[in-house]
Amino acid sequence: MAHPVDKDQGLDVAKKLAQEEAGIGRMPKTGLSRWAVPVVGVCWSLFQLSIASWLILDTWFVRAIHLAFGLLIVYLSFPMFKKPRLGIRALSAKDRIPLIDWVLGIVAALAALYVIIDYQGITQRYGAPIPRDIVVGFTLFILLLEASRRVIGPALSLIAVVFTVYAFFGPYMPDVIAFKGVSLNRFVGQMTMSTEGIYGIPLDVSATIVFLFVLFGAMLEKAGAGSFFIQMALSLLGGFKGGPAKAAVLASGLTGLVSGSSIANIVTTGTFTIPLMKRVGYPARKAAAIEVAASTDGQLAPPIMGAAAFIIAEYVNVPYIDVVKAAAIPAFASYAALLYITHIEASKLGLRGLPRNELPPFFRTFVSGLHYIIPLVMLLYELVVLRHSPEASAFNAIWVIALVMLLQHPVKAYLAKEPLGPAFKQGLADIFSSLAAGARNMVSVAMATAAAGIIVGVVAMGLGGLINQIVDQLSGGNIYLLLIITAFASLIIGMGLPTTATYIVMASLTAPAIVTVGGYYGFEVPLMAAHLFCFFFGILADDTPPVGLAAYAAAAIARSEPIPTGIQGFMYDIRTAILPFMFIFNHDLILHGINSWTQGLLIFAMACLGNFAFASATQGWFITRNRFYEVPLLLGVTVIMMRPDAVAGWVGVPMDQRYWMYAAGLVLFAGIYFLQRLRVGEQAPAAV
Repeated sequence: MAHPVDKDQGLDVAKKLAQEEAGIGRMPKTGLSRWAVPVVGVCWSLFQLSIASWLILDTWFVRAIHLAFGLLIVYLSFPMFKKPRLGIRALSAKDRIPLIDWVLGIVAALAALYVIIDYQGITQRYGAPIPRDIVVGFTLFILLLEASRRVIGPALSLIAVVFTVYAFFGPYMPDVIAFKGVSLNRFVGQMTMSTEGIYGIPLDVSATIVFLFVLFGAMLEKAGAGSFFIQMALSLLGGFKGGPAKAAVLASGLTGLVSGSSIANIVTTGTFTIPLMKRVGYPARKAAAIEVAASTDGQLAPPIMGAAAFIIAEYVNVPYIDVVKAAAIPAFASYAALLYITHIEASKLGLRGLPRNELPPFFRTFVSGLHYIIPLVMLLYELVVLRHSPEASAFNAIWVIALVMLLQHPVKAYLAKEPLGPAFKQGLADIFSSLAAGARNMVSVAMATAAAGIIVGVVAMGLGGLINQIVDQLSGGNIYLLLIITAFASLIIGMGLPTTATYIVMASLTAPAIVTVGGYYGFEVPLMAAHLFCFFFGILADDTPPVGLAAYAAAAIARSEPIPTGIQGFMYDIRTAILPFMFIFNHDLILHGINSWTQGLLIFAMACLGNFAFASATQGWFITRNRFYEVPLLLGVTVIMMRPDAVAGWVGVPMDQRYWMYAAGLVLFAGIYFLQRLRVGEQAPAAV
């Protein structure tokens, strides 16, 4: 069924969703209000660049100032309600900033800065807050939850309130979930006047690392890198069978470096790729679903894997490059399998690619955007070769992209023999705009990390051990059931939360439990694997029906129905969902204890083949349509390629020779290939 909006309206809907997620809920056109958010945003960006280079501040001060900027921008950018309520139009005004939001924003910022304003007094009376501390702390608590509701939606604020109520009423709960409870003084003191609540590790990562990477992405996007990535992907893959779909996957992976948001990814790449997919014959639902799956997984793409990846590094206490290393094989195997799925769909439908004469020429396209690659190379060099910290690497990449933005217009003007003055002004305007955009893009992450800090703080008050007991009872000591509960909970919670918040909540509640409960029964789970498990399912929640906003954005562009689009996208993403279950048991997939390039490449190649076999089994097609007995054979290939350790144990092969099991998987896969090859001509392409 066609979506009841035309193409332009669909694109407007998708852009509106992206703007709301990026912190652009209100866009005043005149007066002071017009410049308020951009100016505050630029100041926030300059502050973050300062602490990454020359400004040395106590980490608590950095977190407080970061939160204050975020709160102020939220109240200036987002109205209290999306539609008029209570007969008061100011509560939903989008063309101006009403006085009430100015007041709330300033009060919220001052409440966040209170730990700096009275730093000496707070440190002296740590653990024994006075009435003023409680009033200011409670004000910050309430205004933070309201800011989180405005940006993210009610889910995270509601979860934080539930945990807060539980913290106070724990002694009155049933015995199985009873908790000793906390006093008002302890709660407010820990949540708002220590680094174990709102000002905890998640907010610290947001303030010191994530902001710089989000700003880097905003500057790349403003410079024009997003369009360059799309053109490059089309020039490389557009001419192959189902080429626009393959280009969408590649473009979304590259754009994930820029946006860090699945919805922004869809609006950036889907605007071009979805109409092209429909043009070569993909049904609207499948075109949108491919873009959803590709854009959602953009947050998996190393070396920039979204805000949650940096928090993983802090929680697991390892360098960020170790997180990239651990996530590399699952992430790339997932993308390779999605490329394979687009090929399967094209084969089912009997599709071809775009004519080569309609595609951008590769060499000319590559040369025209070479300057966009320089900052990315700089970032990779800093992270991988020099092993600098993420914040130092991002800062150095930012000044490189700033030079690119400043000079690209004058160079073009010089070559075209046009005046240089306006070109330099355009470059400066682009830099100013990107500094403001980077700050706006950060508000959802800042609010998510700060509000999730409330949940982390409640868990730190003594709930951790109780959660382990509850999870152990729910799972009955069965590690498989525990993982299924965790995955299901992540998908449910993630329907209403951004990836970062979903990860923080689930990692606080279940990652330690996975490790601990596994240890109870003699099964070792690396802490990295447990955290990546929560991270992957937090990402998959972005397109989980019926809420997945990514599916709504893509459906608006494709003019398809959102729910069927989300279901189709989720079916494509099943190939990603099996990977966390596999690397929990097969630690080779996260390169745990593996430092050999050849060994790593072997594991990656076999993981890709295993994922291809799983995709064929779930999509019903390999070389041709599967017969019923070929599905278990394909699943067998998946198990052999993903779990050679388990197969080796079943057949009595020593664990140090487990890689020989790959040979059996290759033989079985080849057998299925030749079996289907014999009947290729017997079936026509499936009808849509």
